[in-house]
Amino acid sequence: MASKLLHRHIREQLKDLKEVTHDSLVVGAIENAFQLMDEQMARERHGHQVEGGCCALVVVYLLGKVYVANAGDSRAIIVRNGEIIPMSREFTPETERQRLQLLGFLKPELLGGEFTHLEFPRRVQPKELGQRMLYRDQNMTGWAYKKIELEDLRFPLVCGEGKKARVMATIGVTRGLGDHNLKVCTSSLPIKPFLSCFPEVQVYDLTQYEHCPDDVLVLGTDGLWDVTSDCEVAATVDRVLSTYEPNDPSRYTALAQALVLGARGTPRDRGWRLPNNKLGSGDDISVFIIPLGGPGSYS
Repeated sequence: MASKLLHRHIREQLKDLKEVTHDSLVVGAIENAFQLMDEQMARERHGHQVEGGCCALVVVYLLGKVYVANAGDSRAIIVRNGEIIPMSREFTPETERQRLQLLGFLKPELLGGEFTHLEFPRRVQPKELGQRMLYRDQNMTGWAYKKIELEDLRFPLVCGEGKKARVMATIGVTRGLGDHNLKVCTSSLPIKPFLSCFPEVQVYDLTQYEHCPDDVLVLGTDGLWDVTSDCEVAATVDRVLSTYEPNDPSRYTALAQALVLGARGTPRDRGWRLPNNKLGSGDDISVFIIPLGGPGSYS
């Protein structure tokens, strides 16, 4: 639903702009489009059996600038003359811990008496009542000690690390579209209030640099980035594009395919493996390559 309709919402919001006097007007239009898409999903989820949710990574080109909007754990980078320029950041329970904890602190009813907004290094045990343990709340980036109380025995709002981090022990992504029916596994407590549909939008001015045909914007879902670093992607960009003529349009398709196949790995006795013998990505691997400079010319 998002893939078919989100770009239409963005187009409609941009059409309402009489003139673009500042980047913030375009950013606001894109943000508003994401919210309208999420609201449409909420309205139509019953009649169309629209269940679940999705991440969304969008690129808008307008008046010489590229706007990259990300809601979820996909990622976009620009590879320009070998340099890596991050154009998004992932939104997970770890990266948005303080936002989630603040909401839980301000609206404790959303925790349903089952969760605590505080974070501890590990699950607190009943035998530890009255003892001192490290914790952190919505205002803290470091850790401090507190005396364990009865409320601290509740399950933490944010738990786990890395790919195993979860909100309310259920979902590992904190921004995206949909998920209006998502509930905590063991109860009817809704999780949607903690999930934001608003993207973070970063702007790149194409007119400030001379771009060659090897300069590209790489968009990838988490299936790519789980097993491939930014540097490895940049190396693949250089390796694949150098084998094609600058005016060969198939070079970008070949690059996308190389990145997908590289993240998937090759079949071996114990599953799909990467060259370092680690497991290949078992997640969705979608990759888009957008050239920033045309052959024989500069944009």
